[in-house]
Amino acid sequence: MPQTARARTAHRPRWWAELLLLAVVYGAYSAGRLLARGDVSTAVDHGLAILRIEKAFFLNAEHPLNRLFTSTPALGIPADFAYASLHYLVTPAVLIWIFRRRPAHYRAARTWLMLSTLLGLIGFTLLPTCPPRLLDASYGFVDTMAQYSSYGWWGAEASAPRGLGGMTNQYAAMPSLHVGWAVWCGVLLWRHGKTPLLRVLGVVYPLVTVIVVMGTANHYFLDAVAGVAVMGAGALLTAPALRAVDRGWARATARYAFVARHARLPAPVDEASVTGATPVNSPVKPPIVSDGCETSPGERFPGQRTRTNSSTRTAGGTGAAADDAATAAR
Repeated sequence: MPQTARARTAHRPRWWAELLLLAVVYGAYSAGRLLARGDVSTAVDHGLAILRIEKAFFLNAEHPLNRLFTSTPALGIPADFAYASLHYLVTPAVLIWIFRRRPAHYRAARTWLMLSTLLGLIGFTLLPTCPPRLLDASYGFVDTMAQYSSYGWWGAEASAPRGLGGMTNQYAAMPSLHVGWAVWCGVLLWRHGKTPLLRVLGVVYPLVTVIVVMGTANHYFLDAVAGVAVMGAGALLTAPALRAVDRGWARATARYAFVARHARLPAPVDEASVTGATPVNSPVKPPIVSDGCETSPGERFPGQRTRTNSSTRTAGGTGAAADDAATAAR
């Protein structure tokens, strides 16, 4: 494999593990959104409080945008399609692009997205907020998703497909993760894009998303600001979170290695070392008891025959008989 290819894939995690992790996190996030449904009256009070703050600081840009989208189908219909689909298409596309083209930066990007999403879930739980489109008509907002529902797959209940409105929490408006995720995409495209087109998209996409969520009356301007703030907090927490995960992983692997070393099976018992017997067909020869024992010159063990050369035997064996007599005398 070429060196450049090895460098590109050196830090890339396993795709199936990443897919499983993202599926678990998104499933927990979706379930948390449903469980975070607060009291409707409380959500309406929060929405009206946000609207009053915006009017006090002249920040209620959602009013003129909503009137423009309502009166101009050429703007309102594409905005509804963008709100209902881009959130679920662009974010995974950028994540896959980072995974394939910038693997060294993928882990930090994925962790940033996950942490920010979990922070957004905390916001939904603590501050359920009624979006502008669900306020009383006297407040001057029109639900463009309901107005143009015949052009798309959605109904009158947010961007969920018709008949599945109960599967979404319509009061999870603060913060706006439509805006938050768009900011995440924009930062990555601007930072890691190599062409001018990608960098332009990195700037345009978040800005268009802010206009769309306000013009369709799905979010207040402060919801968009909160979405940016959540992404900023997630970015600050990413490096400490990665360090904590790395330390935990190092400790877990070290402990596993320690247990593995001390959990090895004992070595097989050597039967010969216990009984002193030499196994059958063993290549090891039994020890010689007298190995290394020597007699002094002229001595021999009782009953031991001396080795004689052929000349001694031919002498009639007198030397052997003399030796036997000497032994008996002793």
